Amino acid sequence: MSNVLVLAEVSNTGQIRNSAGMLLAAASSLGTPVAVVAAAPGAGAALVEPLGALGAQLVYVAETDQVDVLLSSPQVEALVAAAHALTASTILLANSADGRDVAARLAVRLTAGLAIDAIGVREENGRIVATHSVFGGSYTVESAFDGEVAIVTVRQGAIEGKADAAIPTVTTESISVDAASSGVIDAVHEAVTATDRPELRAATTVVSGGRGLGSAEKFVLVEHLADALGAAVGASRAAVDAGYVDHALQVGQTGVTVAPQLYIALGISGAIQHRAGMQTAKTIVAINKDADAPIFDIADFGIVGDVFTVVPQLIEAIGKRTS
Repeated sequence: MSNVLVLAEVSNTGQIRNSAGMLLAAASSLGTPVAVVAAAPGAGAALVEPLGALGAQLVYVAETDQVDVLLSSPQVEALVAAAHALTASTILLANSADGRDVAARLAVRLTAGLAIDAIGVREENGRIVATHSVFGGSYTVESAFDGEVAIVTVRQGAIEGKADAAIPTVTTESISVDAASSGVIDAVHEAVTATDRPELRAATTVVSGGRGLGSAEKFVLVEHLADALGAAVGASRAAVDAGYVDHALQVGQTGVTVAPQLYIALGISGAIQHRAGMQTAKTIVAINKDADAPIFDIADFGIVGDVFTVVPQLIEAIGKRTS
C-alpha cells in the first residue's frame, strides 16, 4: 500500500489537535496512514503513542529547534523530508489557517496538485479524487489528480469514522529550516476560553441559534441544549449582528464553516449565507415557528414550533436518558 502522509498539528501546549484523528481516518482508506510532526529535539516521543491510538501506523518525527520560532516553515520542511523518504502518494492536511498555509507552500516545493477544503477524498482507478461543496453549498463537485503526489486540505469534521489503533513504527530525522525565507514568531499569546465546550470548527455536534431567540439573554437556551449534548455553540450572522454572541461563533459564508455529525438550528431562518457554512453536516435538525423558513428545505428533521416551548422539553428528555 502507498504511504499517505498526514500533518498532525500540535498546539503551543504540546497537544495534538483534533483534526489529526479525522485525517488519519481518511488516510487509512487510501493507504498506509503516516503521521508527520515537526517537533523540538526530544519532544516528539510524547506524541507517538497518542498518534498510534488515532491510527498512525508510522510516525515521522522531524526535529528542529526552530519549530517554535518560525511560522509554518518547519511543518513544510517536515512534509518535504517525509514525502521524499517515504515516497508518499498523498498528503492530507486540515483546512485550518495553518494547514492551508503549509499546503500551498508544499505544493510549490513538490510541484504537486492541490485541492482545498475537501469534504471527502477517495482513490478511484488509481487516482486521488477530492469532493468539494462549492458556491455556498449549491453544488457538489470533484477534482482528480493526475500527478505523482496529491495534496488535499480537508474540512474539519467532514470525515466520519476512525482508523484502527496501531503501535506505530517511528522514524526520527533532523531537518534544516531556512530562517531567511520564513516568518518569525515574535511571541505567542494563548487565547483564554472560559468554556469546556468543544471547539466549533471541529465539533461533532453543534447547536446554533438565530435571531429568533430574541435577545442575548434568551440565547442562553442554545447554550443549555449544547451543554446537555456536549456540543459546541454556534450562531447565525443575524444573531451575531444583533449582539447576542461574539462573532467567533458565527457559522456561515463569512464565519466558520462546520461539518458536524449533528447540527441543530434554533430560531434560524436558513438564509443562504448561513446554509453555506453548515449544510454539509451529516444530520440537520431545525426548530422554527415559521413553517416556510428556508432551513426546512435542507433539514433532515424539522419541528415547527416555538423554541422556548420545544427546547426545554428536549433538554428534559435528554436528561432523563442520560441520568
